[in-house]
This record gives sequence, C-alpha cells and structure tokens, in this order.
Amino acid sequence: MSNPQIENNFKYHAPKPGQPEIYEQIRNKAKELAELIDDLTPKSREQALAMTNLEQSVMWANAAVARN
Repeated sequence: MSNPQIENNFKYHAPKPGQPEIYEQIRNKAKELAELIDDLTPKSREQALAMTNLEQSVMWANAAVARN
C-alpha cells in the first residue's frame, strides 16, 4: 500500500506560479544572515555548523513551499 506522504516527499515538484519568487526571498534573507554570521563570528567549527544549519533551513523552507 502506498503512503501518500512518502509519495509527495520523493517526487519532483515543478514550480507553480509565484513559487520561484518565494524561493528567492527565502534565499536572499538567508544570505543576509550568512553574511552577518561570517562577519561577526570567528572561523570555527561552530561557525561552519551555523552555516550548514542555515543552508538546511533554506532547503526545508523551500521544501515546505514545494510540497504543500
């Protein structure tokens, strides 16, 4: 039996009208924060983790738009 959540999570979601603009807004705000983190924190494992988690946040936010 097919699980609808799995089906939705693992299929291609072509952008609908207006979605590319939302993705761009999310990326732009995340880039602002990434630049702030880069400027204000020392190069370190913690900084790298902050950047990685910011990237993950963007990916999940984009998935929220695409999947729903």
